[in-house]
Amino acid sequence: MKRTFRREAPAKINLALDILGKRPDGYHELRSVMQTVSLCDSVELAEGGEGFTLSMAGFTPPEGKKTLEQRAAEAFFARLGREMPPLTVAITKRTPAYAGLGGGSADVAALLRLLRDRYAPEMEDTTLESIGAEVGSDMPFCVRGGTALAEGRGEILTDLPPLPDCWIVLCKPPFPIPTPTLFARADSIAIRRRPDIPGMLEALENRDLEGGAARIGNVFEEVLPPEFSAVFTIRDTLLAAGALGAGMSGSGPTVFGIFREEFAAWEARKRTLPQGESYVAKPLGKLS
Repeated sequence: MKRTFRREAPAKINLALDILGKRPDGYHELRSVMQTVSLCDSVELAEGGEGFTLSMAGFTPPEGKKTLEQRAAEAFFARLGREMPPLTVAITKRTPAYAGLGGGSADVAALLRLLRDRYAPEMEDTTLESIGAEVGSDMPFCVRGGTALAEGRGEILTDLPPLPDCWIVLCKPPFPIPTPTLFARADSIAIRRRPDIPGMLEALENRDLEGGAARIGNVFEEVLPPEFSAVFTIRDTLLAAGALGAGMSGSGPTVFGIFREEFAAWEARKRTLPQGESYVAKPLGKLS
């Protein structure tokens, strides 16, 4: 019987997200305060099968194109200087896709942690993060987890004091928002309102949950097309339900709100259920 290894793949939220401009390499220079949350997929790894096999409910592998998971596995074994063995990977999805919660990146990061557990337990965290960076800009944070300032393309990380204990309500409305559209709009207009990231960092340093929540901000909200106004409706619903602060995560459409009390969080989730998929989560520390 094949031995199976399993890891959780926690989602992330952007407590604050700013775009500083377009880089010569075509990427955007970002500055973001990122936080891992307890809404998780599960990733299982077993050795065997033919080549690299990925299974996930409702997923059909792209014809003639490698998945991010396969690319990450190949990069991992290339770093070890050895041939990749046959691998079978199974993902159980709980985090909604195309939601601004980094679910796909979290799955890849969990696979990288599994590969390290099995084949290179002595590998440093920074090495594993750099392998992730070969696959995607937000992979290093998803490998590391916790609370961090992400800069550059998202791959330059600085650990921050953890978000104080709280409850987080997440609501994803029933539509995707095309990320390239938001970046293009951000490049074409003068941004008037930017998140107070220095204030957010100070609040985290002082363990000030209210101060941090009050500084939740996402520059993408400034450039949202009118057809996605449901994002603001959900934000207002969370604030009316008692959230200390609320905003969109990543390029959306998921909106999250921070609550000090568990009861208030579950009551707020009830209010948002008519507006989309809704979850209650907790902040998580660094991943091992």
